[in-house]
Amino acid sequence: MTDREKSAVLAIAIHAAFSDGVTSDVEREQIRRVADGLAEGGVQGLPSAYQAVLVGNRTVEDAASALTTPQARRFAYEMAVAVAEADGVRTEAERAFLERLRGLLGIETAPAAEFERQTRAIVAAPIPTNVAATTAVPTVASPRTPDPAGLDAKILDYAILTGALELLPESLATMAIIPLQMKLVYEVGLSHGYELDRGHVTELLATVGAGVTGQAVEQVGRRILGGILGALGGGILGGLGRQAVSSGVSFATTYALGQVAREYYGSGRQIDAARLKAVFQRMLEEARGKAGQYSGQIAAKARTIDTASLAALVKRGP
Repeated sequence: MTDREKSAVLAIAIHAAFSDGVTSDVEREQIRRVADGLAEGGVQGLPSAYQAVLVGNRTVEDAASALTTPQARRFAYEMAVAVAEADGVRTEAERAFLERLRGLLGIETAPAAEFERQTRAIVAAPIPTNVAATTAVPTVASPRTPDPAGLDAKILDYAILTGALELLPESLATMAIIPLQMKLVYEVGLSHGYELDRGHVTELLATVGAGVTGQAVEQVGRRILGGILGALGGGILGGLGRQAVSSGVSFATTYALGQVAREYYGSGRQIDAARLKAVFQRMLEEARGKAGQYSGQIAAKARTIDTASLAALVKRGP
């Protein structure tokens, strides 16, 4: 894609993020940082695209008209679905936005519906409790102390898996990353005796600065940036380029989320928001240093993933 098309795809993703009208200031700031980071990575014009969406100068219609090939239009639609569905709850406003976008991009109804069906199966898979609940207070079943080595291994396995998913070219592979992060937080909480619901997990991610909407836009941005290197090779080879550019972002974020959940539930939920953010940032830096160490395992894992069964993969975990 040209820089103009990349800017248009990001604009559409940002419109999708804001389509339900409830994106927080924290996630707006995260999206702004994504645009700035992409510009530093070599994709120019993206910060201005972000600003243009916020002030109303870049409409969905304008962005859609900049996409001239069927492949670019399909990619834009898939990325918009990824952002809108990231939290696992589709509002009426999001449904209306995606339907309008589908018409603007000329995406046929049947393939769009199938893609959305697969997406919902992936994002709804990770948490087996009441997915409609929005309470931030988890149920304590029976407080217990998990095996530290076992918990470390679990967190690392999830980090490697999400890092591997980022190497794959399929859009659905990207969409499985956030559900797996949520599943990890759920399992860490459960290992300490806490029965969590989707609302609590989503709020914890937002508290530490890894909100699902902001992360989803970030993943779209990394795919756009990865397209620069994609011409050097397809499949895993293109993915390895993306991983180098993004510094193993999915690996690092997943690892940090697992560790911050471990500390939070291990303390009996006695850590305030400021300390949680500090712990997350410290673990994120630590994980970035580990990403290169595990790059071989990440690439090997990517070669074993069956992208036709991503919903099952998310449901069972690593």
